[in-house]
Amino acid sequence: MSTALERLPEGPWDAVWASPGRVNLIGEHTDYNDGFVLPFALPHLTVVGGRREGSPRWTVASEQTGESVTFGPDEKVEGWASYVAGIVWALREAGHDVPGASLAVASDVPFGAGLSSSAALECAVMAVLLDLAGLDVPMAVRPRLAQRAENEYVGAPTGIMDQSASTLCRAGHALFLDCRSLATEQVPFDLAAQGLAILVVDSKAPHAHVTSEYAARRRSCEEAAKILDVAALRDVEPDGLDAALARLDDEVMRKRVRHVVTEDQRVLDTVAALRAGDARAIGPLMTASHESMRDDYEITVPEVDTVVTAALAAGAYGARMTGGGFGGCVLALVDADRCAAVEAAVREAFTQAGFTPPDAFVVTPAEGTHRIG
Repeated sequence: MSTALERLPEGPWDAVWASPGRVNLIGEHTDYNDGFVLPFALPHLTVVGGRREGSPRWTVASEQTGESVTFGPDEKVEGWASYVAGIVWALREAGHDVPGASLAVASDVPFGAGLSSSAALECAVMAVLLDLAGLDVPMAVRPRLAQRAENEYVGAPTGIMDQSASTLCRAGHALFLDCRSLATEQVPFDLAAQGLAILVVDSKAPHAHVTSEYAARRRSCEEAAKILDVAALRDVEPDGLDAALARLDDEVMRKRVRHVVTEDQRVLDTVAALRAGDARAIGPLMTASHESMRDDYEITVPEVDTVVTAALAAGAYGARMTGGGFGGCVLALVDADRCAAVEAAVREAFTQAGFTPPDAFVVTPAEGTHRIG
């Protein structure tokens, strides 16, 4: 199977950059609550080639869709190309002189699987445009610019995790990110040394109402923070959770708060286990995270719940949905020599349930945004 780089049209290109998709090991829906997350980058890449053009216009061609879109600095773009136009807009809003350019995009990051294909596109496009402009914008600054593009131009109320992971992750590590301070730590995550692997299962569940449901949960968290008189739910300590819940009249809001507060603690516990070199210990934390997403945040669907149940029954140490929810992928922590058996068990469970057959693949933590040509 050809790679994204191999499928990128021949230039000549002045710059070629790649950004990866990501999975979140643990810490779901905590980012926009100023909390903690622990993603790592996938080997799956979005590759963008670019060359300068003389006029202040941008053309982007997608290998995946076969489409080409051209826009000027004041034109509003919709669809997949809005993520490209959003980056141009965000850079210009930040005062950067963005040269007109021709861009081509090829990607191995599955679209709609919750692996952050949009952030991979944004971060690769930004890297190319900054390269063409000769601008030295630090990597640590770029996630905020990409997030602004997605929030204000595209109109998706995402947190900063996806753009941070796609930009800042390092091979062999998970990225421990404090979404308030933006402090990061590269946490060693060498599963092979412990005879373990992460199996990613794409449930193929059709995403429905993702944007509206995501926005509803974010609003609920923000309203709860106001009632509790804290800047964000990150400020509710685990030992004060019961008292905080008692101050909330709405049962749905209580469930949302309980997920966020306990999920933040699970991230901290996972980081502590990895620092201690005990990756197996994160399995129960992963499973508890999934149960919280299922019961308190109510963002799972039958397909992803089936993956988790089947994987655990087949011997996985832990399993959880990753991503915004309502479909997408599941991570299972398994013995490296049990990957095929766990995948077979999941496929059998899907057959019995009448679901579309899933995809599954083993991943190792990869490098963030990098220049390849």
